[in-house]
Amino acid sequence: MGRLLPALMLIFGIALTFRAAGASEETLRNEEGKPERYAGKFSNAPVRIPVRYQPKRSELRGVWVATVENIDFAQHQDAASFKKEYLEVVNNLKAANCNAIFFQVRPNCDAFYASKENPWSRWMTGTEGLGIPGFDPLKFMVDEAHKRGLEFHAWLNPYRVDAAAKVPKEEYLKTRDPRNFARRHPELVLQAKLGPNRYSLLLNPGEPAVIRHIIDTVAEIVENYQIDAIHFDDYFYLYSGNEGIDTESYKRLNPKKLSLDDWRRENVNKVVRGIKAKLMELNRKTGRRVAFGISPFGIWANKQTNPAGSLTGGKQSYYAQYADTRAWVKNGWIDYIAPQLYWDFGHDVAAYACLADWWAETVKGTPVSLYIGQSASRLGTMKGWDQNELADQLRYNCKHPEIAGTILFSYSKIFRPRNAAQKAGMQKVFREYWKRPAAIPRRPNVR
Repeated sequence: MGRLLPALMLIFGIALTFRAAGASEETLRNEEGKPERYAGKFSNAPVRIPVRYQPKRSELRGVWVATVENIDFAQHQDAASFKKEYLEVVNNLKAANCNAIFFQVRPNCDAFYASKENPWSRWMTGTEGLGIPGFDPLKFMVDEAHKRGLEFHAWLNPYRVDAAAKVPKEEYLKTRDPRNFARRHPELVLQAKLGPNRYSLLLNPGEPAVIRHIIDTVAEIVENYQIDAIHFDDYFYLYSGNEGIDTESYKRLNPKKLSLDDWRRENVNKVVRGIKAKLMELNRKTGRRVAFGISPFGIWANKQTNPAGSLTGGKQSYYAQYADTRAWVKNGWIDYIAPQLYWDFGHDVAAYACLADWWAETVKGTPVSLYIGQSASRLGTMKGWDQNELADQLRYNCKHPEIAGTILFSYSKIFRPRNAAQKAGMQKVFREYWKRPAAIPRRPNVR
């Protein structure tokens, strides 16, 4: 028995180890009790998910505050009311143990800051070109965010003039402020007719003057405000309607004789590389560490189209918007990437699990930080988005050390929930998952 006891203890210990390891993950099941499919119709393998959320001592916890169409922030004609609403925003973020705010400061070739490049935004006061006398909103916002330990990411849309204009370009531009870059340079604005009385207008990414304007806009912000990062969203070329809109530019500005698709991708790459180079230059001069991040559409390419792509079947940023997000990561042209994974685990052609895995694998071995853009707005609004969906996605993220944080869209749905699932879902995140503060992770690529 003396020899048998140690052997039994060893076997029993191994069994406990196996049981503990097995218990650390579980099969994720849908509302019908069936295992969620790893990649929708592309893989029936069950999704395995950590049993518990494991918060990190350092992880980015951010929230997007959208100003376009006043989605998350109202119009204000005086400094007092602007300050009151903004302080409510940052106080709520602080109380929820968030550590970063992503505030949209340039939604439509305009500005929520004093600018020589862009006019005051109509989403700020109701009238483009009209600011609040004696008040610099961006300085106030950055200062108040920093007082609460929040990073301030200045969120810009680089190209969008208007995504849903009701009149053609010539008529629309007459309604803009005379200082608006698009109005001053109508020849640099592309137009796509998307339907009756619906036009999408954007600055032409192939024009050198547009590239210079975007870089100058970024430089102006960084030189005048103590922001922590420049942040671009997912609008580059249009999601649809690009056919024939830039034929003249393509013929005139293509000395390397690239294909139209490659030429368009290189146009976007020039802006991305140019912003990174400008920030490195300014950081060297000032000793600061201003980061550059982009939050693109969540699918780079589908595996059926490109062997390096994901097990998905949705729209592809590489082919639809000419945004080569994977190249930006592999070449280190950005400091962080925050793909918008606004799909649930049960999605048929863009399942959350396979996309989170693909992005984690994409950044592996690079200095680029990965945050996942996740949607609180969809909770309770469609099939697959019950009150547990967002919390389950955060649990899944724990599988990957490469995932350094989360950015949630968007503020109003989080702190002014519009249905029971949004309210319950966010309470679970804040009360159970983010109940303790977390530090901002170091970004190795910022220099």
